[in-house]
Amino acid sequence: MSRLDTKKPSLCKSEPLTNERVRTTLSVLKRIVTSCYGPSGRLKQLHNGSGGYVCTTSQSSALLSHLSVTHPILKILTTSVQNHVSSFSDCGLFTAILCCNLIENVQRLGLTPTTVISLNKHLLSVCISYLKSETCGCRIPVDFSSTQILLCLVRSILTSKPACTLTRAETEHVSALILRAFLLTIPENAEGHIILGKSLIVPLKGQRVIDSTVLPGILIEMSEVQLMRLLPIKKSTALKVALFCTTLSGDISDTGEGTVVLSYGVSLENAVLDQLLNLGRQLVSDHVDLVLCQKVIHPSLKQFLSMHRVIAIDRIGVTLMEPLTKITGTQPIGSLGSISPNSYGSVKEVCTAKFGSKHFVHLIPNEATICSLLLCNRNDTAWDELKLTCQTALHVLQLTLKEPWALLGGGCTETHLAAYIRHKTHNNPESILKDDECTQTELQLIAEAFCSALESVVRSLEHDGGEILTDMKYGHLWSVQADSPCLVNWPDLLSQCGCGLYNSQEELSWSFLRSTYHPFVPQTCLSQEAVGSVSNLTLDCLTAKLSGLQVAVETANLILDLSYVIEDKN
Repeated sequence: MSRLDTKKPSLCKSEPLTNERVRTTLSVLKRIVTSCYGPSGRLKQLHNGSGGYVCTTSQSSALLSHLSVTHPILKILTTSVQNHVSSFSDCGLFTAILCCNLIENVQRLGLTPTTVISLNKHLLSVCISYLKSETCGCRIPVDFSSTQILLCLVRSILTSKPACTLTRAETEHVSALILRAFLLTIPENAEGHIILGKSLIVPLKGQRVIDSTVLPGILIEMSEVQLMRLLPIKKSTALKVALFCTTLSGDISDTGEGTVVLSYGVSLENAVLDQLLNLGRQLVSDHVDLVLCQKVIHPSLKQFLSMHRVIAIDRIGVTLMEPLTKITGTQPIGSLGSISPNSYGSVKEVCTAKFGSKHFVHLIPNEATICSLLLCNRNDTAWDELKLTCQTALHVLQLTLKEPWALLGGGCTETHLAAYIRHKTHNNPESILKDDECTQTELQLIAEAFCSALESVVRSLEHDGGEILTDMKYGHLWSVQADSPCLVNWPDLLSQCGCGLYNSQEELSWSFLRSTYHPFVPQTCLSQEAVGSVSNLTLDCLTAKLSGLQVAVETANLILDLSYVIEDKN
C-alpha cells in the first residue's frame, strides 16, 4: 500500500468560458471543422504519434472519431455532434460550425446566460416552425415517383466529399447506383408500415469507379479454388437453404458450456463426427440444396454433402447472418440435433460471379429487398471515404422516405433563414417576446448573433479568398471568385445561386454578406415550376438539417450555461 500514490483532489474551475485556454481550444476546433466544409473543403490527415493507420478525410464522422479531445467542454461539443451523426449521418460539420460560432458570437455581447439561452430557444423555435411550414421558401417536396430530386440529393452528398476523388461522370454513375440500391430495399407490394431491406457494400479496391455496380441479393466472397469445387445446381423451383450459426467443425470447445459424459473406450472425435454425419443425412433427406455456415464446416461433412449434390459454404461471418436470414427466410440453426422443418428457407438461384480479381457466390432471392453494392475506387483511402459517403447517402434516402422533403443546399437555406429571422425580429418582435422576460434590444443583439452564426456556416464554404453575396429578393447565396474586379455589373459576373435554383439574369440586387443592410422579407412559398425546371439542384436532407440545427443550439446553450467544470485528475 505504501507504493500507491496519494489521491489527488479534483480540480474545480469556475466560469470555464472565460479561460483563455478554453477559448483558444474552441477556436482551434472551429478552424478544423470550418476548413473541411463543402465541396472545396480541405482534407485532414489524422494519425497517432506512434504511427499506424492514417485517416484522410473531410467528413465529421471520421474526423471527430479520430480527434483526441481532452477538455470537458470540447468533449460535450464533439459528443453531441457524434450522437447527431450516428442518428442522421449527415450535417455533422454544419452542426459543429454553427455551435462554435454561436458560442463565440454570444460571448462578445456580455449578456447573462439566462437571457441568451432563453432567446436562443425562441429563435430555434422560429427556425424550426418556418422550415416545417407550407410557406417556407427553401423547402421542396420529394416525389418518389420521379428520380430527379432524389438524384440531386444523392449527388449533393457525393460532391461535398472531395476525398472521394470522383470525376463528374463518376459522380453521376455512383449517384445512380446508390439510388438503385436504395430502391431495391423497398418491398414491391408494401402496404401500410414498410420494413426496408438492406444494401450491403462490397469492397473492390484498386478498380475503376465506373466499374461499380449493384446486384440484387448477396455476394459471398470465395477463393477461385473453393469456387471451382462448388457443384452447379439447376432447378426449376426454389433452392432449399439451411443456415447454421454454430460451428460444424467438430471442435468440442466450440459447442458451448456444459459437461460432457463419455463411456469408457469411446472416442470423442469419432462421436462428434458421427453426430455431424447424422446431421448431414438429415439435410440430404430433407432435400436441402444449400448449406450456409457462419463458422467452419468439417471437411468430412463437406465431402458427404458434396457427394449428395448439396452445396456447402462456410466461414460466412457474423456480418452476413442477418441479411442471409432476411433473403432466405431461414431461422439460424444453433445446434447439431434434429432440425425443425420451419428452420429451412429458400433462394431463387445460386450462381458464381467474378469482379476484378475477386470471386463470389451470388445468392439471388425470390423477392429482392437485400442488394449488394460493389463499390470500386482507385486506392484504400479514396475507397474508405466513398464507402462512408455512400452509407450517408443511403441513410439520407431512408430519412427522406419517412419525411419526403428536402432543403435547398449550397448555403442558400442558411442565408434565407438569416434574412427571415432578421426581418421577423425587426418588424414583429412581439411574436417572439411573448413572456416579456427580455427587452427588444436584447432580442436584436441575440438575433444578430444567431444570424451571424448561420452566415458563418455559409462563409465556411469559401476556402480560396472569394466573397459571398446574398440577393435582396430570395435571400440566397451567390459566390464571387477572389480575383474578381471590385466595380462590376453583378449579372455579368454571377451565374447561379448556391443551390442552383436561380440565375443572375433575373431582376435582382445583391449585397455582400459581411455588409450591413436593411432587413428585408425573403420571398416565401417556393414556386414548384421553378424547381421542376432545374435538373441539377444542390439539396440537403430536411430531417438531418433540422436535427443539426437543434443539436447546435442546444449544445451551445448547455456550454454557455456551465458555471463550473470539475475534473478528476487521478
